[in-house]
Amino acid sequence: MRLDELRDDDAPDFQRGERYDGVRLTRVSADGEELSGADFIECELNGVSFNEAQLRGATFRECIFSEPYAPVFMAARTSWQDVEISNPRWGSAELYEGNWRSVRIDGGKLDYVNLRGSKLMDIQISDCIINELDLGGCTGTRLALKNCTIGTLDVTGAKLKDVDLRTSEFRGINGLAGLAGVVIDDYQLSLMAPLLAGHLGIRVL
Repeated sequence: MRLDELRDDDAPDFQRGERYDGVRLTRVSADGEELSGADFIECELNGVSFNEAQLRGATFRECIFSEPYAPVFMAARTSWQDVEISNPRWGSAELYEGNWRSVRIDGGKLDYVNLRGSKLMDIQISDCIINELDLGGCTGTRLALKNCTIGTLDVTGAKLKDVDLRTSEFRGINGLAGLAGVVIDDYQLSLMAPLLAGHLGIRVL
C-alpha cells in the first residue's frame, strides 16, 4: 500500500467520533483517550500508543500501522479494510465482533488476540508469535496464517472456508469441530492426531 501527500500531525486532538483523514502520526500517544466511533482514513500511524484507549466501533480504512503499541488494546466492533500492520506490540487485544477485510499483519509478538464473533475476509497473518488466538464463533474466508507460532488456537463454533494453517505451529487447539474448511500439512496432521482421536472418542493402543 502506498499513501501519498500525507499531513504530519505531531499533536492530534483525539476525540470521540472524530474523522482523521490523510494524516501521518509518529510516536504520539493516545493512551486512555476516548475514540469510540472515530474514523481513520488513509492514515499512516508509526509507533502510536493506544494503551487503554477506547476504540469501540472505530473504522480503519486504507491505513498503514508500524509498531503499534498497546498492552491493553480496546477495539471491539471495529472495522478494518485495506490495512497493513507491521510488528504490532499488543498484550490483550479485544477485537471481538469486528469486520476485517483485506488486512495483513506481519511480525510482532501478541499475548491474547480476541476476534470472537468477527467477520474475516482476505486476511494474512505472518511471522507472528501469538500466545492465544481466539477465533471462536467467527466467520472466516480466505484467511492465511504463515510461519506463525501460536500457543492456543480457539476455533469453537467458527465457520471457516479456504483457511490455510500450513507452516504455522500450535501447542493446543480448542473446538476441533471448527477446523472444518481449513488446510493443514502432513506434519501438522501428525501433531493433531491425538487431539482428533480424543475428540472422536477413538482409543489408540
